[in-house]
Amino acid sequence: MAVQAWDPPRDPTVYGIIDVDATNALAFVEKVRRESGAKVTLTHLVGKAAAAAIAARPEVNAIIRRGRIYVRDSVDIFFQVAFEGGENLAGAKVSHVDRKTLIQVAEELAERAERIRVKKDHPTQQTARRMAQLPPALMRAAMQLGERLTYDFDLDLSKLGVPYDAFGSAMVTSVAGFGLTVGQAPLFPPSRTPICLTVGAVRDAPAAVGGRVEVRPLLSIGASFDHRVADGYQAGRMAKRFKEVLENPEKELS
Repeated sequence: MAVQAWDPPRDPTVYGIIDVDATNALAFVEKVRRESGAKVTLTHLVGKAAAAAIAARPEVNAIIRRGRIYVRDSVDIFFQVAFEGGENLAGAKVSHVDRKTLIQVAEELAERAERIRVKKDHPTQQTARRMAQLPPALMRAAMQLGERLTYDFDLDLSKLGVPYDAFGSAMVTSVAGFGLTVGQAPLFPPSRTPICLTVGAVRDAPAAVGGRVEVRPLLSIGASFDHRVADGYQAGRMAKRFKEVLENPEKELS
């Protein structure tokens, strides 16, 4: 019923906020950076936690195709990358994030992010440049046609400059660099991605610890998900697994 209740571009998005005690996450990221030399960040860890949560509930790793739900074959996370001083955003999809180590995810994304920042021929940038040359009405029609052919008819249009399933299972973006401690982003309809997570800046906040109030580093993550793909129960189970990984990464990712 949920699948049939909404037609694109009507909005089936559900929004929520996940607060995480970042004490262990910060320590884990620092340890991995120190021992490996890799530029691991909280955003990478959030992407890894998201992949673990999706892998635990594989039925939400899906797209809506011609009114039906189809499950993806792999857990792929799309990380947004800011460049030109933050005025523009692009991004890169890392495949099989649930099967890769945090270091592998960070190194693969770093390589792709560098290509984006120096404006080499990244597929999403190629598509954006082509789209920018079109009149607005034609741009909208081209976006809708590319989305429909790619997702509804499962056609690979990469030779025409349209990356195949470029956004994957979930999108992760950091709003900390813009001075925000929490943010919520809309789902991008042409991506057919059912989950979007925004990583805020860590801040000191009071927390109840063992019956006492202590100041702890708090990380707030905005979550948006497609209600046609996931309901409240599934989202709750995913949030539980997500927090397990972020609050105890040493145990969960070792």
